[in-house]
Amino acid sequence: MPPRPRFDRRAPVRELPNINDRINYPKLRVVDADGTQLGIINREEALEVAKERELDLVLVSEKADPPVCRIMDYGKFKFEQEKKAKEAKKKSHQTEVKEVKMRYKIDQHDYAVRIGHAVRFLKAGDKVKCTVIFRGREIQHTALAETLLRRMATDLEEQAEIQQAPKREGRNMIMFLTPRKTPLIKKDKDDSQPTKAVRSISTPPPPAIKKISNKPKNT
Repeated sequence: MPPRPRFDRRAPVRELPNINDRINYPKLRVVDADGTQLGIINREEALEVAKERELDLVLVSEKADPPVCRIMDYGKFKFEQEKKAKEAKKKSHQTEVKEVKMRYKIDQHDYAVRIGHAVRFLKAGDKVKCTVIFRGREIQHTALAETLLRRMATDLEEQAEIQQAPKREGRNMIMFLTPRKTPLIKKDKDDSQPTKAVRSISTPPPPAIKKISNKPKNT
């Protein structure tokens, strides 16, 4: 007996659709391309109707009695089904948690890199776990780590909302950000400054000065 091959290199068997001549049921309930019920007819008559319309006879319900077929453009139907499947796959994006790690003494360049990573994760619809790692005696500087995480939340406020505020866990301090659902509305600087009071009562005019004449009075 020859040894069994380790790998089966044969091409997988493709499941062919039940259309046209691949439909073997003698009686079929046929629906026309415009939705009109053609009733129960035999297989040959249904194939002839589909051929006259230059369309395909497609089996849509095999378990029905008798099986139901529809006359349609199968190529167009398949394209629309694949398009719907792709759109459904995009919508069913599973949210993941991406982590951005750093030290509280991180320099500006590395900080900008971490911000770029976080923006990319948020735009993809994922949550971001911002982690500040402490080593040795650095655990004494938790206030600096919290300040760094608050700064990151501010720099990412257009893309993210704080899901969990900075919190110490073991030798780390973490903060969770989630993609912003509503756009951030920023107030203008002019609006944030208090307006000066405007004096609405008019200032009365100064009293008229009476002019004294030097001419002598008539007696």
